[in-house]
Amino acid sequence: MPIIDAHLHYSHDAWETVPPKEAIAILRKAGLKRALISSSGDDGQQRLAALAPDLVIPELRPYRSRGEIGSWFRDQSVIPYLEERLGKYRYAGIGEFHLYGADADLPVPRRMVQLARQHKLFLHAHSDVDAVDRLFKQWPEARILWAHSGFDRPEKVREMLRKHKNLWCDLAFRTDHARGGKVDADWRSAFLEFPDRFMVGTDSFTPERWYYIAEHASWSRQWLGDLPKDVAERIAWKNGENLFGGLLAQ
Repeated sequence: MPIIDAHLHYSHDAWETVPPKEAIAILRKAGLKRALISSSGDDGQQRLAALAPDLVIPELRPYRSRGEIGSWFRDQSVIPYLEERLGKYRYAGIGEFHLYGADADLPVPRRMVQLARQHKLFLHAHSDVDAVDRLFKQWPEARILWAHSGFDRPEKVREMLRKHKNLWCDLAFRTDHARGGKVDADWRSAFLEFPDRFMVGTDSFTPERWYYIAEHASWSRQWLGDLPKDVAERIAWKNGENLFGGLLAQ
């Protein structure tokens, strides 16, 4: 089954460990149809996109280094950085960014949301429920990909999906939704209620995680096989194609 991996990073600390050509070979060996990739230091994913434009879906992260995860939302210099990159390259979205609670209403995140709106990009938010709600309050028509499904319980995830029609969820760095090739009962209910709103993802947040991408794709195919075929195909790749493909075509 084709897979779109909706949560990968190729940050500056991975470039020597996993050179660009090796990274692309890993993605192809995993049988990925597309891969949504961002990087701390945007040059990483630009290298991959140049090598494999048919494979790489670029998104712009507001971090120039991994150390900015906890400070970017108070750093005014992030805005000219985003503006410069947006003027130079094409992206499907902005993220993945870490943002929690009332910090979503600070001036820097607010301006980031305005830029996403201006450029018709989705937001990839590693956030709690409060921050997701605040982002939608700023931009009710936003399209938000909720990283790791908020690391929340499937019941809460379903509640958020009912509340926000333009919210999607990736399942990166989660294993609670399946075990032994079988889908957890509570997650099955979520997948069947919202078959158009979930995507798989690996999350290569450290260089070593790149060597897990193929294994994760195989594991994903196993538990997806426990779902009705049409639901499995949507989660595996069709939902990503519908969201990212449309944005890149604009």
